[in-house]
Amino acid sequence: MNANANQSIEDNRTIELNSSSILDPTTELPSALLSEESQGDETKRQIQVGLIENRKTPRFSEETNKLLRSRLQYAALDIWIVLSLSFVGNLIAANHEWIVLRAFVLGSAIGSYLLLRGSRPFSQLGLRLFELTLFGGLAIQLGLMMATRLIYFAGLNDAVSVASTKYLYFTAFCLHVLTYSIFMPNTWKRAAVVTTLIAIVPYVIWYFLIDLNPAVMTLDNQNKAIAPIPVTLIAALIGTFGSHIIHRARREAFQAKQLLQYRLLDRLGHGGMGEVYRAEHILLKRPCAIKLIQPGKANDQNTIDRFEKEVVATAKLSHWNTIDIYDYGRTPDGTFFYVMELLEGMNLQDLIYHHGPMDQSRVVYLLMQACLALNEAHESGMIHRDIKPANLFVTKRGGFWDVLKVLDFGLVKETTDDDARREKGAFCGTPGFMAPEQAFRYNEVDARSDIYALGAVAYYLLSGRPIFAKKSVVELIAAHANDPVPPLTSFVPNILPQLDQIVLRCLAKFPEERYATTSDLYDDLSSTGLHDKWDATKAKAWWENVSRPIGESSTGEATATMVSEGSV
Repeated sequence: MNANANQSIEDNRTIELNSSSILDPTTELPSALLSEESQGDETKRQIQVGLIENRKTPRFSEETNKLLRSRLQYAALDIWIVLSLSFVGNLIAANHEWIVLRAFVLGSAIGSYLLLRGSRPFSQLGLRLFELTLFGGLAIQLGLMMATRLIYFAGLNDAVSVASTKYLYFTAFCLHVLTYSIFMPNTWKRAAVVTTLIAIVPYVIWYFLIDLNPAVMTLDNQNKAIAPIPVTLIAALIGTFGSHIIHRARREAFQAKQLLQYRLLDRLGHGGMGEVYRAEHILLKRPCAIKLIQPGKANDQNTIDRFEKEVVATAKLSHWNTIDIYDYGRTPDGTFFYVMELLEGMNLQDLIYHHGPMDQSRVVYLLMQACLALNEAHESGMIHRDIKPANLFVTKRGGFWDVLKVLDFGLVKETTDDDARREKGAFCGTPGFMAPEQAFRYNEVDARSDIYALGAVAYYLLSGRPIFAKKSVVELIAAHANDPVPPLTSFVPNILPQLDQIVLRCLAKFPEERYATTSDLYDDLSSTGLHDKWDATKAKAWWENVSRPIGESSTGEATATMVSEGSV
């Protein structure tokens, strides 16, 4: 793509999505869907919102179980590695005490790791049994090894080895306590109980040996260099405090990821007025996208009003080529949000940027869908005012490829309201795709302004470049108002003359010279016959030939949803 095109669209960045597909604008809806449509827009919206009225949220224990399994897996791997090295070292040193027990504990660690890594589900009780096996078995092994070695060195009357063995195993128990505290998600009370039990094991063994063989104490007392400090109990105290801090941080993070009945998964991007997150309905497990007012803007009443206006405007629309709104509201702390369908695919700006100009038959196929969506909005008294490639999204729905969705009604103007008087002297939109009157007579825009923008989009899709490439917004606005449109034939020599005339009519400087309605534009696009040369089969083949759809991760998951920037 050339530098001029890059320069003109640099302020129209959007978040990418992956995958593809779409709906033939001439395809009739199944009768079941038609009967539902006949119930009216309001009924449909009530049904959609009614599905998510239940405010039940997931329990923190569910999140803990997921983390517990993951942590147990890593703990088992850690114990496996350490015990394997120790096992080999003892074999080399010809130390065969408790070899069967050591082999069993090592085998338990290996088996636990393999089971936890698999797909078999485990209850919380089952996971805690894994925890008991791993950490309890290791504590027993350390305790018995400590007792055996102390008795052996006491029998040799070796004071140095007795003292060294004692503190070697006490240190091992300290590491065992800290490992448990770090790996295992626990409340501080449970952590205190478990770490204390582990910490007292070496003391129980020590005092039992002293009672059994007083020579152990006599030999240890010859060591004057080390003070009798309860190191394992100190480790248990530190581990409990650390576990409490980690647990509290996890709970705060868990609560931060909850938005009423929705779980926020990751941030997909941000736009001029909000942030968008991939999310999931907690009960329905339905993937969705949630748009929030950006932090720091929640107290800006103009931003809040615009945010609510976008939701209300979009929720009034039911056409399948318009983004669906599932829910809307505010959290107890006053954060505004709305929930929409999560789209997988690519917006037209990204599609052209990465894959170049489109075939004219595909352009007509997509524009006709945009006309249908905008026709419903216009008949409802709403003007979009920010039609641009970044706000036209190509996705897959119901097995159809190249389904176009109109996004971001954040600048919508209702022709029946009184906003025009308040907006006099101001303008909003994206200069590269904005009708002249939108900059100079913003309060007088109507459906024909959106038609101009559609013409600018068509020009961009066909040529792979914007109509004008200027260095400043002022120059760009002036060019749209005064400069002649560069002939499309210069960039698309084989363009159908009828389509060329349609695009030029959309781009007329004066509204009265354009199409009066998107319905009229739809009819003229249909009369070219080009849309019949591009269908769902060709669309599917195109998407399948793309090595990796833009926005797709290596795992094939969608990485974004609708968000647009660059509007002024």
